[in-house]
Amino acid sequence: MTDTKARTAALITPVGQEAQDEARALAADGRTGKAVRRLRRGSWLKRGPAREAVGMLADGHALPTSNAQALAALRRLDAALVGELTALLDDGQQIAAVKLLRERTGIDLAGGYHLVLELGGGLGTH
Repeated sequence: MTDTKARTAALITPVGQEAQDEARALAADGRTGKAVRRLRRGSWLKRGPAREAVGMLADGHALPTSNAQALAALRRLDAALVGELTALLDDGQQIAAVKLLRERTGIDLAGGYHLVLELGGGLGTH
């Protein structure tokens, strides 16, 4: 995974506020490894994206805390990809949408699935 994919995955994977706060504090104390583990435990982040996320938190950035915030971030980062995903969902190709999202962003399977569900409005599951 490239650093760009790791950064993108970090920007579009929801992480609870408590996990973000704890990871930020650990990073400030120089305990980066523990901060990465804390983020991974509180989210669907893989190791590379979690390292990127810790760096962003240390620089004062916030991560999304919900799928809606993550989708908004994806729309800002790559509107064209969101258009492609929407077209796939309109054609009933949810699995293809998850696969494309994962290939382009490096997001993990669970995170990609939930983001595609958010984009599809729950796909009739509400």
